[in-house]
Amino acid sequence: MEQYDKKVDDYITKSADFAKPILEYIREVAHQASPLLNETIKWGFPFYDYKGPVCNMSAFKKYCALGFWKARLLNDPHHALKFGDEKAGSLGEIFTIDDLPPRDVLIDLIRQAIALNENDIKVPQPKKAPAEKTELQVPDYFTEFLSKDPKALFNFEKFSNSHRKEYVEWIVDAKSDATREKRMEQALEWISEGKSRHWKYK
Repeated sequence: MEQYDKKVDDYITKSADFAKPILEYIREVAHQASPLLNETIKWGFPFYDYKGPVCNMSAFKKYCALGFWKARLLNDPHHALKFGDEKAGSLGEIFTIDDLPPRDVLIDLIRQAIALNENDIKVPQPKKAPAEKTELQVPDYFTEFLSKDPKALFNFEKFSNSHRKEYVEWIVDAKSDATREKRMEQALEWISEGKSRHWKYK
């Protein structure tokens, strides 16, 4: 059974004169496509839902728009869909009914969109590029100090990046040369024994 919403009637009534026949036509085609569609208002615009948004229409000062929520998943052999300006929806700016694809093409797109929701097919989210790992900068003076003990240097190079970083930050953060020297001596001993910087607390 078709489900009409009075709020959509009000939306069409308040729209510009050029937009009214376009909106009425889209509304008619949507309900013709499937009696399963539920007509409602979301974010101030008429929506057609079935197990989630299927499509929505809108009227602006100079044009109308029709958007499909899963437009990129629709099969479009007639090249009716246009991608670019989101405000213009999925079909581009609509100034008259003639700017819409033929009725049978529009119905097919709507039914495809319904099927996607029926089968719970979601639009793939773009994968985020993995954050680049910044290479740890080990001061030359610390590397040279570790080279006094080949075992310490070997162990240090085998350490995970986080363990190496703990030692480097400890050495670099020293407030004086004397403190830095003392910390490097201690580090040399611990690293030679294969110990991490915070081995006492583990």
